Amino acid sequence: MPADKKDSIMPNTTNHDTASHDTANRVRDGIDTARETVSNAYHTGIDKASDAVHGLESSPVGILVGGLAVGLIAGALLPRSQREKDLLAPLGQRIGDSARAAVQSAREAGQGELETRGLTKDGARDQVRNLIEGVVQAVSTAGAAAAKGATQKADV
Repeated sequence: MPADKKDSIMPNTTNHDTASHDTANRVRDGIDTARETVSNAYHTGIDKASDAVHGLESSPVGILVGGLAVGLIAGALLPRSQREKDLLAPLGQRIGDSARAAVQSAREAGQGELETRGLTKDGARDQVRNLIEGVVQAVSTAGAAAAKGATQKADV
């Protein structure tokens, strides 16, 4: 068989090998990039969650809200099967009832604490009224002092 006919029948394995090698490298690079992105997101999430936990330790309502947020995010990211729905529906109802009771208790405790300290709507209204009266009195006194100072300076 002549050489030029042999070349046209036999595939060029060098080009094929190079293309396969380039594709494999691109796939490897893509996997490495994806792995790095996921790792960074994971570590950032852990860091932010840790910071949030440290900040929320002094606030039970904050912890409740943070827990709900984490649960919502996890629930949104993970698909549920019918079996999970059947098993977790009663638990979800109990958690929801407990959360509502906790929020109500926190609200009542907070309102009680504010009332104990005299921070009610009427108390706040009285404090604002007293503040405004004090400011008006201070402005009036300052104006009178300025006028007296001006007349004394004019007499000298």
